[in-house]
Amino acid sequence: MVQRLMRLVAVLVCLTTVASCGSKEESKPTASGGGAGGATTGASGAEPSGTKKPVNVAFVTNNPSDFWQIAHAGIRKAESDLGVTCDFQMPPDGTAADQQRIVEALMAKGVQGMAISPNDPANQTDMLNRIAAQMPLITQDSDAPKSNRVAYVGTNNYKAGVEAGKLIKEVLPNGGKIMLFVGRIDAQNALERANGIKDTLKDSKVEVLDIRTDGTDRAKAKSNVEDTIARTPDIACLVGLWSYNTPAIISAVKDAGKAGKIPIVGFDEEDDTLQGVVDGNVYATVVQQPYQFGYQSVKILTALARGEDGGIPSNKVIEVPVKVIKKDGVQAFWDELMKLRSK
Repeated sequence: MVQRLMRLVAVLVCLTTVASCGSKEESKPTASGGGAGGATTGASGAEPSGTKKPVNVAFVTNNPSDFWQIAHAGIRKAESDLGVTCDFQMPPDGTAADQQRIVEALMAKGVQGMAISPNDPANQTDMLNRIAAQMPLITQDSDAPKSNRVAYVGTNNYKAGVEAGKLIKEVLPNGGKIMLFVGRIDAQNALERANGIKDTLKDSKVEVLDIRTDGTDRAKAKSNVEDTIARTPDIACLVGLWSYNTPAIISAVKDAGKAGKIPIVGFDEEDDTLQGVVDGNVYATVVQQPYQFGYQSVKILTALARGEDGGIPSNKVIEVPVKVIKKDGVQAFWDELMKLRSK
């Protein structure tokens, strides 16, 4: 009897040991995760191997110009490529107060990074630093170098101004009076463009009369041009520094019956500006690549939000080169632009 009982106990111990060993073997794939991330099956609730962390970032413009729709196309491509979402915001009035309201709402929403084109960087440093204290901050299009931004993505606007200055010298080889038009001269991009133009024209006979501002008011942008044409009959060239300024100049010049008689040099690639180049009313326009502003900003912010290397250079500037578009190249450029917008 005792011997039977001992044999039974031995059998039970053996069965228990085998069951235990089998359980450990089955658990090995789950423990190893099948990859570096330690991911488990979908039933466990963990992310499958290779799944990236969800990210929501923001992109804030400095005004509601059509220029920014090209940047938005770049943002949409980055969202698709990277599996993220980006809250795209355009201040309806194009003011610093508008921007602040939008920024505060985005911060309250809890976005994980922000790219902004500051309207008034000198007076928005505190706001920018509040953003930077909460999340990675990128300035794009217009820089705020004294802020705590992690990088600037965009044009070297001084170099862009130099290119515009060269175009003005081509148009006016014997000199003449010119007027510059822009939304706000206190914006970093406007200031740098104007300085690039002035420095390039220093040793020429071209005279920069003034820089007329409109506060991003489209009606005022046009009336500034109308006033210049009326008050300065010998004006030799009109220069638009922001994207909507050139279409405003074209419209005012046409209304004055001087289309093709007063040369125009502009910036950016609004459709009216490109049509002006086609028609010969605009000598040339210095275009940026806003598509890249959108794509690169989202790409960097996404990497930082995921704890990855954002690829930011030591000088914290990701320069996007400009292009000069004249009549001989405008159609090819416009066709390519339409493709980008449709993506």
